[in-house]
Amino acid sequence: MATPVQISAQPEAAVRRTRLFALPEMRWAALAVALFLLGLAAQLAGAPAWLWWGLYLACYAAGGWEPGSVGFRALREKTLDVDLLMVVAALGAAAIGQITDGALLIVIFATSGALEALATARTEDSVRGLLDLAPETATRLTAGGEETVRAADLSVGDVVLVRPGERIAADATVIDGGSEVGQATITGEPLPVDKTAGDEVFAGTLNGTGALRIRVDRRAEDSVVARIAMLVEQAGRTKARTQLFIEKVEQRYSIGMVAVTLAVFATPLAFGDSLQRALLRAMTFMIVASPCAVVLATMPPLLAAIANAGRHGVLVKSAVVMERLGATTRVAFDKTGTLTRGMPHVDEIRSVDLDFSEAEVLRLAAAVEVDSEHPLAAAIVRAARADGQQLPTAEGFVAEPGSGVSAWIGGCRIAAGSPAAMLGAGNEAVERCARTVTNTLQEKGFTAVVVTSEGRPIGVLALTDQRRPEAAVAVEHTTRVTGSTPVLLTGDNQPAAARLAAAVGLHDVRGGLLPDQKVAAVTELRSEGHRVAVVGDGINDAPALAAADTGIAMGGAGSGLTLHAADAIVVRDDLTAVPTVIALSRRARRVVVANLVIAATFIAVLVIWDLAGTLPLPLGVAGHEGSTVIVGLNGLRLLRRAVWRRSAPELPGAA
Repeated sequence: MATPVQISAQPEAAVRRTRLFALPEMRWAALAVALFLLGLAAQLAGAPAWLWWGLYLACYAAGGWEPGSVGFRALREKTLDVDLLMVVAALGAAAIGQITDGALLIVIFATSGALEALATARTEDSVRGLLDLAPETATRLTAGGEETVRAADLSVGDVVLVRPGERIAADATVIDGGSEVGQATITGEPLPVDKTAGDEVFAGTLNGTGALRIRVDRRAEDSVVARIAMLVEQAGRTKARTQLFIEKVEQRYSIGMVAVTLAVFATPLAFGDSLQRALLRAMTFMIVASPCAVVLATMPPLLAAIANAGRHGVLVKSAVVMERLGATTRVAFDKTGTLTRGMPHVDEIRSVDLDFSEAEVLRLAAAVEVDSEHPLAAAIVRAARADGQQLPTAEGFVAEPGSGVSAWIGGCRIAAGSPAAMLGAGNEAVERCARTVTNTLQEKGFTAVVVTSEGRPIGVLALTDQRRPEAAVAVEHTTRVTGSTPVLLTGDNQPAAARLAAAVGLHDVRGGLLPDQKVAAVTELRSEGHRVAVVGDGINDAPALAAADTGIAMGGAGSGLTLHAADAIVVRDDLTAVPTVIALSRRARRVVVANLVIAATFIAVLVIWDLAGTLPLPLGVAGHEGSTVIVGLNGLRLLRRAVWRRSAPELPGAA
């Protein structure tokens, strides 16, 4: 238990974020939206037609040139996509005087493309930021002394000196020295871990107050932190393959719509109809068959659900994510910082000497720890003050890295530290009792701190990560929503994981997992047919979040990479929001299905009318816009706050 370097529970590098308007797609989309709004305002205000027509045409140019160019490139490759189809539909609408409809189509597609480009850029930023965790240089020991070298130039077998407060430059084994290392970024363990000769350390983790000599085990590109970045990228590419089915549907729809439009135009001409009438019929078909109503059938309920979730502290990054959340059948929770707060606290106090009560053991331990900046020391001091203890004055404070602290209190030497340092090989009854208590607590997953007076054990403190008060309720709600009990995936040790799982109602517990093992566990769950949502907060959780069907990050303590790798973020760190947003997504999916039925019915009726008879253009436009308004209003019902309350499942016996 040492001082004085503060070890962050979740050290991370600053993430280089792409600015919002640094992307050309975002700038063009913003310009298109602004021009559309100006044109609409001018039209509604009764301005001259040339003015609002000019604004709408400028909107066409700003928002349509990029999807149009992409569509033409696709044509050269003998494919046809919906982007080009929408540009053609918009131009067709303008050709028959319905330029407002066309401009709206342009705005929808330009905005969607910009958001996709931004999401891609931010993910790339996060991966680059992760790689910045490892320091750029390291102090290599040679026969002639020390030399500073680039971390990337370290070779397997090199001996490196890590001074107090420095980040470790490579995955390595400790060969000399002792210290505590904060490695929450890799394993998810909430507390610094004592490291001595023979222990493994990871690149990017933060050394505490002792000096370490380490032998490099892996090159920089093979380190755990580098593998995390690689896993995030690979999982992202794997997830993108699911878009292949959508692309096939787009292709068939586009080809079919173009073929029918040409037929609607050419057939009347072949039977002697006038060019103007044939063109009018074809453009009417293009409008009524336009997927604008289908787009709005899907987006308003999902966007309304996103807005509603946002008001209640859950940031869902896209409509696709909101839709996918509702398909979740199994949730995997991380432990540290997710089901727990990532902050140690004193759970039990055991006196092993009849001359000292439990309150006295805590009081003396807090008095000797008050000058320490170690996370465990802070937890002991908080516990004593919460108990109303008046701490005596400690003199001659001494900290020994990896062992503990000591000071003089009332003429006695009081010490507190790790069992290995505080307990000797003595066979006295009090020594045996202290070892028995310590072993029992450690088997339960507690971190044990032994308190001694003049070298004689007087008590043992059991510390653990503080469980979130709503964790058990969140697990129960999640089970009711998804129909299956969640699984616990953690880098913490199995006893600690099992103890927490028993407290919150989890049965499937997998402890001691490194990031790639978490990904393997998620892959296994998916292979069993589950749609998996992973909830986590640390950088070590980022690959699992990316590999899952849906990744949910706890935003209060979440690392930068995790927040960007995740599909949704619980901003207020309220775990009960996880099952609630899943239930909200399911409600939104039901509304989407209803809207699609409405939109498809309108389109089918109008298209059949246009093909089988003569659909007046005003009636076609009214039907098309009417269906759009109906599905839009139906979707916006999900904006109501009452929808969130109804989406939160009630426990049995709840009022």
